[in-house]
Amino acid sequence: MDKVFIEALEIECVIGIYDWERRIRQPIVLDIEMGFDNRRPAASDAIGDTIDYGDVASICREIAQSGEYQLIESLVEAIACAILAKFPVSDVRLVCRKPGAVPRARCAGVSIHRSRVDD
Repeated sequence: MDKVFIEALEIECVIGIYDWERRIRQPIVLDIEMGFDNRRPAASDAIGDTIDYGDVASICREIAQSGEYQLIESLVEAIACAILAKFPVSDVRLVCRKPGAVPRARCAGVSIHRSRVDD
């Protein structure tokens, strides 16, 4: 299966479980990889036949910046569900990094893989 991806999408959002985290915006970094058959857009050379990176990034930003999530696990699950609902992709892999979450570590985060056949 072909892949369409966005690497290192930086988003400032309210994320975290502590009171102080709920009062500030913190960076997260998303890697998004979507399974998609690229033969049709390759043949047509038309944006309407492919996955628009800008639309995917906008949905990710909108969900992350809603401020509803405390855990990045919940955030990435919501993003994965939205991508699967709005785009004709077979599956989505998301890696979400939260820089500075753990002292003396570059980042902490989660990685998930969801597909249309998942329950």
